[in-house]
Amino acid sequence: MKEEVQKAIDTIRPSLQADGGDVELVEVTDDGIVKVKLTGACRGCPMSQMTLKMGIEKVIKQQIPAVKEIIAV
Repeated sequence: MKEEVQKAIDTIRPSLQADGGDVELVEVTDDGIVKVKLTGACRGCPMSQMTLKMGIEKVIKQQIPAVKEIIAV
């Protein structure tokens, strides 16, 4: 599942990079939790939690239904 999640993140990454941010995959747990690290402009942005839940998590869950949650570490 980690490779599938990485592919999904790669589809999101250009949008984040356009605003000076990025996201890195840290871990995919056996119970469907995906841990990511927001970097660049995303790291300190007050809207990063919305980007994480409404953007990154939404796209990944659509592509990989086994994913239960995306969390930033």
